[in-house]
Amino acid sequence: MDLRIFTEPQQGASYDTLLSVAKATEDLGYDAFFRSDHYLAMGSADGLPGPTDAWITLAGLARETERIRLGTLVTAATFRLPGVLAIQVAQVDAMSGGRVEFGLGAGWYEGEHTAYGIPFPADKFPRYEEQLAIITGLWGTPAGETFCFDGEHYTLRDSPALPKPAQSKIPVVIGGMGAKRTPRIAAKYADEFNVPFQSAETCAEQFERVRRAAKEAGRDPQEITFSNALVACVGATDAEVEQRAAAIGRDVDELKANGLAGSPEEVVDKIGRYAEIAGTTRVYLQILDLNDLDHLELIADRVMSRLG
Repeated sequence: MDLRIFTEPQQGASYDTLLSVAKATEDLGYDAFFRSDHYLAMGSADGLPGPTDAWITLAGLARETERIRLGTLVTAATFRLPGVLAIQVAQVDAMSGGRVEFGLGAGWYEGEHTAYGIPFPADKFPRYEEQLAIITGLWGTPAGETFCFDGEHYTLRDSPALPKPAQSKIPVVIGGMGAKRTPRIAAKYADEFNVPFQSAETCAEQFERVRRAAKEAGRDPQEITFSNALVACVGATDAEVEQRAAAIGRDVDELKANGLAGSPEEVVDKIGRYAEIAGTTRVYLQILDLNDLDHLELIADRVMSRLG
């Protein structure tokens, strides 16, 4: 079971804070550091000191870390043109020595688009699918050849399809709960399929849809990694759990029902349920208090160490 750290910097985090978390992620033996791709805080958070860009953050971390994988859950397709995004991600992959993983979603939060003057198209999903085709097409074009694409929303002519990533193939992460289009697209493009913030039973149903879609597309479902993202709130004592829940403005009982909360033993057991019921092999721990590095250390010492 891989454990990865997943952050939500739009809620309020500077680059220096993210760097501290990423370095702790690496030092404590976690598999990866991921971040969301948002420009506006959600809920009651003030978001101070303001948003940081996902790929600029990862470019910096690429030069300041050595081992951990780096990626997004997930980049919003509405934020960037696909050709530009392909260049950005390939460059960060090269800067990291081939440690990037690329999560891409259709984009959904209209408020952040309005706040920063980003168009919010009604036909997001068709654009998203074209972006996946373009980005993977550019990366997969052999050196010395050109790439063309004629779509409803994007047209590329004789692109040199450069630069190439350092990896022969950047892993593509796709996720969501759509019952038809999402499994079909995942079957075609995903190296990893992620379901965030759902029960093990709900995840099992969605994972099975993706597995069926992969078989129908002539692909072995075992080629796809199935993962979950869940909020983490772990404490050595009940009082510590309460303290961490209060720090992120959440209720302990709600966190236990919908996330990974409680004692290390409780969290190990719940992760085991996701593995048993849904076939999960990777979990992204959503860490909402980025100043509490002791939390990461506790999880590494008393949860990760028991998962093998």
